Amino acid sequence: MNFGFSYVGLIYLLMLTIPNLLWTKNKPKDYEKYASKENKVLAILERAGQALVWCSALIFSDFNLKPWSNWSWWLVASFVIMILYKIYWLRYFRSEKTMHGFYSSLIGIPVPGATLPIIAFLLLAIYGKNIVLAVSVLILGIGHIGIHLMHLKAITRQDEPKTN
Repeated sequence: MNFGFSYVGLIYLLMLTIPNLLWTKNKPKDYEKYASKENKVLAILERAGQALVWCSALIFSDFNLKPWSNWSWWLVASFVIMILYKIYWLRYFRSEKTMHGFYSSLIGIPVPGATLPIIAFLLLAIYGKNIVLAVSVLILGIGHIGIHLMHLKAITRQDEPKTN
C-alpha cells in the first residue's frame, strides 16, 4: 500500500457523491417514513464505512492508473459498474420518484443504488491491492446494503394483500 493522493479515488467519490447530492432534493415520496425506522447498528456501520471509504480512497495512490496489465481488468470492471450506477440514477431521476422506483432492480441487481457502488469500490480495492479500502467497503456495504434491503422488505410487506 502506498500513501499519496489518488485522483482515481477522487473521481470515484465524485461519481458517487454528485447524484447523492441531487437525490437530497429528489427523495422518493414517503422515504422519511422508512428512514426513521433504520436499524441503529446498520446506520453506525454505514456512517463509519462512509468515512473510512472516503479517507482510504483518497490517501492511497494504489488506485491511480498504472501501465496496462491483466490486473487492469479489475479497474475496467469497477468502472463499468460505476457506469451502471450512473444509469441507475438517470433512470431514477427520470422516474416518478417513488420508493418502488428507487429500489427497483437494475439488470437483476437488487437495490442497485446501494449495491453497485459497493461492488465498484470493492473491485477498485482489488485493483489497488489495498486491504484498507476493501475492509472499509465491507463495513460500508454491511450497513448501506443492509439498510436498503430493510427498506425494500418494508415496501414489499406494505404491498402484500391483507387477509383476515
